[in-house]
Amino acid sequence: MQKTIKNKIEISGKGLHSGIKTTAIFLPAEINTGIRFRRIDLKDKPFIEATVENVSETNRRTVLTKKNVIVETVEHVLAAVVSLSITNIIIELNGPEVPILDGGASMLITTLEIAGIKNQFERRKSIKIEHYFKVAVEDSIIEFFPNKELEIHVKIDYDSNILKAQTASIKTLKNFKKDIAGARTFCFLHELNQLIEHNLIKGGDENNGLVFVEEDTSIDDLGAVKKIISNKSDIIKKGILNNKELLWENEQAKHKLLDLVGDLGLAGGDVKGKIVATKPGHKINVLFTKKLLSQVNKNKDIMKTKPLMKIDDIKKILPHREPFLFIDEIRELGEDHVTGIKYVREDEYYFRGHFPGLPVMPGVLQIEAMAQTGGILALNSVPDPENYLTYFMKIDKVKFKQKVEPNCILIFKLHLLSPIRRGICHMQAKAYVDDNIVTEAELMAKIVKEKR
Repeated sequence: MQKTIKNKIEISGKGLHSGIKTTAIFLPAEINTGIRFRRIDLKDKPFIEATVENVSETNRRTVLTKKNVIVETVEHVLAAVVSLSITNIIIELNGPEVPILDGGASMLITTLEIAGIKNQFERRKSIKIEHYFKVAVEDSIIEFFPNKELEIHVKIDYDSNILKAQTASIKTLKNFKKDIAGARTFCFLHELNQLIEHNLIKGGDENNGLVFVEEDTSIDDLGAVKKIISNKSDIIKKGILNNKELLWENEQAKHKLLDLVGDLGLAGGDVKGKIVATKPGHKINVLFTKKLLSQVNKNKDIMKTKPLMKIDDIKKILPHREPFLFIDEIRELGEDHVTGIKYVREDEYYFRGHFPGLPVMPGVLQIEAMAQTGGILALNSVPDPENYLTYFMKIDKVKFKQKVEPNCILIFKLHLLSPIRRGICHMQAKAYVDDNIVTEAELMAKIVKEKR
């Protein structure tokens, strides 16, 4: 069920980047209103919905903007809200930035728990994707795998001699408070001058973040950084600034997981799936959340788009020929998905015998058409598809849900369930007539180099 808090409660502190002291006031909210921020220090006290569409900046924090009104560094409070399964809440701020507090989400979670949490009599939105996809930006990658519940695995490696490669995982948000929430924000000493030049980290201090020093550094070489750090010695020693101790050996990977949970909160629903993130950050987190939401709407009007391939183009890739070529067009084709079209005409040869007077497209031919569409996806992974053939290894979980009759348009949508490895392609396939699923199956094929 949807949830909100029982009572009003507030907490105060300075913003990590603005340095401005701000009070965050948490208020109960009605069903289906979602997570909303409100700038009560501005005229008309405008609301800003916590949605991925409102993200305007991702440099070192997630910033929401609506009609020139901003709320900065929302990721930690969103992580706290999401971890407690709160779906509807108003967060009033008398300044531009959410307080950084302890640099993580522990104090925010404790505050919300004190306010109390109550169920609301409306089901919550669930975001469940049935296929694999990924988003990549430079050396950052986030992959999505179908799963019944939210499971997150994070890997980081900054090629640093002081901050070693780390991993962190969580298989249920029930453990978020104990295992993840306390992880603090962090950066490297050599980054501080650049952050200050970009008008950031004005509120950073030793209590809300960790600074990693990769080599002994003279304090005279720090420039503007000298103003924000306290160090009694002329030399800052390699290690963690002021000998701060880690809460966990993998605290930084845990903090990146915390940020990812917060940014996923911008999707507006419970995400169901296994997420594997390599070197995540706010930019790729937001791009991933946008792609996640785009995958939910699979039944958009694909017929408004122009064909990427027509029958002659398809024949250059597939070896099939009439009367055993069952796709007419390819409308979408990417690294992990393909959409094919079959115009089911009343003069199709198989209708004469299946069945006279009551024509129905045989299910086995629907599966074959799916397989041919999947063959386009599989062969798209090699540079010379004309030298390969696709052999199907397995067809599983087949369901026929509705009859396919003459004079309709079959839309085949296939997505990878896992990356193509050693030529093996595992796909989820669905066939639609209009917006209705008529057939679905899992297909597994192998592409083999055999010159045709």
